[in-house]
Amino acid sequence: MNPVTSFLVAVSLGIGIALTWWVNPLPGLLFVALAVIIAFSLKMANTWQKFVILRLGKLHGVKGAGLFAIVPVIDNVIAVIDVRIQTTAFNAEQALTKDTVPVNVDAIIFWHVHDAEKAALAITNYREAIDRVAQTSLREMIGMSMLTALLSERKEADAQLKESIGRKTAPWGISVGSVEIRDVAIPVVLQDAMSRQAQAEREKQARVILGSAEAAIAGKFVEAADMYAGHPAALQLRAMNIIYETTKERGATILIPSSMVDSLNPGTAPP
Repeated sequence: MNPVTSFLVAVSLGIGIALTWWVNPLPGLLFVALAVIIAFSLKMANTWQKFVILRLGKLHGVKGAGLFAIVPVIDNVIAVIDVRIQTTAFNAEQALTKDTVPVNVDAIIFWHVHDAEKAALAITNYREAIDRVAQTSLREMIGMSMLTALLSERKEADAQLKESIGRKTAPWGISVGSVEIRDVAIPVVLQDAMSRQAQAEREKQARVILGSAEAAIAGKFVEAADMYAGHPAALQLRAMNIIYETTKERGATILIPSSMVDSLNPGTAPP
């Protein structure tokens, strides 16, 4: 019983009891009967609720939000539907992918009731039905997907699940906002194999990059050799620069062969 109905019932009972005790029992009984009628007829729906009402077994209407009245005995509230966004977690255990790999998948669906009349009359228990439909659609999606696609293409899988579940729940007055796959668990043995495969791929890529770098370095050395071959003085200057860079270290002792010194000074080198 909502607060407004409770207050009106309490006031009517108080007046009825007071009239019965101090004035006349007949008016008092009328107020007591009024309190009973208010208790059974005055309803209040919150802003997120829809009341589905049958009158003599036929649909009378959907009420909410706010205060409304029904006819006691004749009218019957058969369902109170929450139209806020709901979440339902579901999973699929040991489901086989298209490449026959057993996986355990956990997902969550966000949905809401957009038609309270259909949700109350078209199906017995729409919450349970959503859970069953979500599990079935998840297993169907896993069976049509390769393991690599299931692991790497999460957004595509989420969109496929949303479309599949939404198509099945639309006749019940339920809209699917989104579906998110939270986890895809694969056997430990397969995890080790995939880890070794990924490591081998990384090593292969590293060697390819190293080989490309070596080829580029060799090409630069060839260019430098061709330049020095046509310009001996440039080679001498480069050698002198290397010696200078080496001697900048304090406390370092460098032994240079006299033949190398002579080669760096063509004017004094023997013929």
